[in-house]
Amino acid sequence: MLPHALVVPAGAEDDGVVGEHNEDQEHGVEPARPPLATAQAREMTAGLREAMDDVRRSVAVLAARVRDAHAARVWLPLGHSSWESYCDAEFGISRAQAYRLLDVARALAAIHGAVAAGPETSRTRDTDPGAAAALDYGLSQRALIAVSSRSGDVAEMITRRLATLAHSGLQALDEATVRAVVRQAVRDIRTAPPPPPADPPADPTTAALRRVVDDLAASTHAIGELMLEVAPAYLSDIEAADVLALLCDHIGEPLEHGLAARRYAMSGDRRALHGTVL
Repeated sequence: MLPHALVVPAGAEDDGVVGEHNEDQEHGVEPARPPLATAQAREMTAGLREAMDDVRRSVAVLAARVRDAHAARVWLPLGHSSWESYCDAEFGISRAQAYRLLDVARALAAIHGAVAAGPETSRTRDTDPGAAAALDYGLSQRALIAVSSRSGDVAEMITRRLATLAHSGLQALDEATVRAVVRQAVRDIRTAPPPPPADPPADPTTAALRRVVDDLAASTHAIGELMLEVAPAYLSDIEAADVLALLCDHIGEPLEHGLAARRYAMSGDRRALHGTVL
């Protein structure tokens, strides 16, 4: 299935770079091989890096095509009743996966808009800055899904930071700088739980209860990130349940709570916790 082929599971600090994996966690043991020479190891590492870059570029291209297909309501001329039924019939992917593709597309569109908005940054691009930018950022599908519900916050942060750099004159806004700003903004939004409501309640008891709920949401967000380490974002809830059942049992956490925390870490939407953690 196409999304599975395009996703690279990664670590908690993932911004498109594959995380470390403890070989003690492997289910099997690779047969012993002669040690590589340094030159061979560097060549193999370069090949891996190129393959990872290809995967991330494919995610960006896929997102752009998903956005165009959904905007054109491509399912109607082909006789499908909806986007999800189209994705199921044409590509064999679940409803959840179909909508995660849209999340990726929307997040990238917001990032493109922020990057292309200023004349200072658009000069660093080709005639189609949005298309070029889609290949530059090095963001994984997981990272884009994680910020999809807060894409406005990501875009605002990127716009503000690029404007600050442009006006300071201390650093040229070349492609590498723009890419670094985008990746850091995505990482910052991902690692910070969504902010609580702006207006605190007047009643002290209600305010204290809200602080407790905010603390619980923040810790649940951290748990969700750990759940994503074990069951990456491209897995459906049903697939994730199979993977997380034993872990939740070991840590004494109901599976429903673990799945809810995972959904919250992906979406940033507290409604994912209703009826379970909150």
